[in-house]
Amino acid sequence: QVQLVESGGGLVQPGGSLRLSCAASGSIFSINTMGWYRQAPGEERELVATIPSGGSTNYADSVKGRFTISRDNAKKTVYLQMNSLRPEDTAVYYCNAFIVPADFLTGMHYWGKGTLVTVSS
Repeated sequence: QVQLVESGGGLVQPGGSLRLSCAASGSIFSINTMGWYRQAPGEERELVATIPSGGSTNYADSVKGRFTISRDNAKKTVYLQMNSLRPEDTAVYYCNAFIVPADFLTGMHYWGKGTLVTVSS
């Protein structure tokens, strides 16, 4: 059974930094694009950043220059380094990945359960 598990959320002061991690586990044939989304209270879920298995990264305008997405394919893990955090970055951050399970060989999007990031003084 394929799973995505996020870690690294927490409380941080404005201007601070956090690093989120998301590890995929289970019987996996391949992982294509991985990414991070976030959902603030009362808001819809929005794209933060994505990274394909090969190619250029993509960022929401609101996080460009502050957040960096990266991945370690050997560890099946995607990271989000968040710097210069602002109160408006407060949200639950969700990991997403397009994964082809070894059992089915048909890809689909998987989601983690989310990790809360709170930016407050």
